[in-house]
Amino acid sequence: MRPFDPAQPYPSRRSPVLAENVVATSQPLAARAGLDALAGGGNAVDAALAAAITLTVVEPTGNGLGSDAFAILWDGERLVGLNASGRAPRAWTAERFAGAERMPVLGADAVTVPGAVSAWVALSERYGKLPFERLFEPAIRYAESGYLVSPIIASLWQRSKERLEAQPGFAEAFLPNGRAPLAGERFRLPAMAASLQAIASSRGEAFYRGALAEQMVAWVQAHGGGLAVEDLAEHRADWVEPLARSGFGCTLHEIPPNGQGIAAQMALGILTHTAIADLEVDSVRALHLQLEAMKLAFADLDAHVADAAAMRFSAERLLDDAYLAARARLIDPARAGEPVHGVPGPGGTVYLAAADASGMMVSYIQSNYMGFGSGVVVPGTGISLQNRGAGFTLEAGHPNAVAPFKRPFHTIIPGFLSEPDGSPAMAFGVMGGPMQAQGHLQMLLRTRLWGQNVQAASDAPRWRLLGGRGVAMEPGLPASTYQGLEALGHEVVIEAPDEAFGFGGAQLIAKLDDGYVAGSDSRKDGQAVGF
Repeated sequence: MRPFDPAQPYPSRRSPVLAENVVATSQPLAARAGLDALAGGGNAVDAALAAAITLTVVEPTGNGLGSDAFAILWDGERLVGLNASGRAPRAWTAERFAGAERMPVLGADAVTVPGAVSAWVALSERYGKLPFERLFEPAIRYAESGYLVSPIIASLWQRSKERLEAQPGFAEAFLPNGRAPLAGERFRLPAMAASLQAIASSRGEAFYRGALAEQMVAWVQAHGGGLAVEDLAEHRADWVEPLARSGFGCTLHEIPPNGQGIAAQMALGILTHTAIADLEVDSVRALHLQLEAMKLAFADLDAHVADAAAMRFSAERLLDDAYLAARARLIDPARAGEPVHGVPGPGGTVYLAAADASGMMVSYIQSNYMGFGSGVVVPGTGISLQNRGAGFTLEAGHPNAVAPFKRPFHTIIPGFLSEPDGSPAMAFGVMGGPMQAQGHLQMLLRTRLWGQNVQAASDAPRWRLLGGRGVAMEPGLPASTYQGLEALGHEVVIEAPDEAFGFGGAQLIAKLDDGYVAGSDSRKDGQAVGF
């Protein structure tokens, strides 16, 4: 029997969910939409898509119709990946942004081609059992008739008001009566229902080559953006082979760059060359090694990772065991460091997971990036456009420098674990900007090295690098732990619970012999459900 430890060593509002068919999301209405798809004869892909489409309506603070998406799934026989992130518009030359200190974060010239709709189409066509239009029914109903806004989403919505209310179309769509909706208040967006219906009935054609595409381009260009109808028409989602890196009795799979998943794999590889397996969970020395390994991985991530076609060093070279062993030797077990990147030798978002009784497991993520994305919302459509252009750099010669048709560096990453024999072990993710790769590493170590169940792993206090020797940590560990890290030179900041969104939101589904165990992050509004 696959091990399952029911212990809950950290304060929690939730218990692990055990069932043969499960869905875990960051919003309860979306979790129900996924579960209904399973109960209605669909598989895990149908469940994931129904939940993802519903999330564009009920969690607009993290995603929308103008999002990007990625997925890793076990189809019952093998692991496959999907990169549905969009590319830069053809107008985005380096000259376009000459004189700027950094890429725009808000507004029309932060908008790259949205890819999430193409992910829905590609996944449904290859793996879905239910009719494509059926997947949209809950989302259309909530957009048309409204839903009661959940508490954490309401708080994030309120925080976005001042930053985004001046952006084109934002207030009209998302600030009814001039303010963000309150928790428990009904919110409706009928224009979005019409867009969802058009996408459903045309299998995405309306979004990329039809009336919605024309409306998006006209609005973006009217406000100084570079998106063109040709950019949308030429978009494609790409099936990819997930990267693999083994350690501590499992293999971690991530989507290849342009995403940050490789950083979790580099940190994992570095840790396999340390003594962390001999240490206790939450001990000062174990935390120190994790922090130092992640710093080294992030240094390489910042220097080397971009659209794969533009990288100077391949993912395989960055994951080379000899290279990672050399990086591990830079860790001082007695002192916090400020590492720089190496040179290999030759050689924030909504996340959800779903799994069904047939064995199919899906790890899926989609995002507008910085909470409502660019802030640009196309009038009469409910389409909020991402700001993934902010992921590029303006540093000349950097592999992630902005260029036409290029995918920007991406923060959103779905994670997947397999057993040593290649069988599926866990679909998981931790949404939240740069927290994601750090969260993947922490979830892997807690579940696989220290044997915690998925809900306990999610509930555990997390850490997050701040740059240099700085590290933000959640409360919940003994004071001596934080003091011990400070004695090693770490500059520890304890973040209050109301700042906890910076530590992300996890959803996890792990395989058992006769079903699954699922966990959902109490830092979010969501839940794990099953039958």
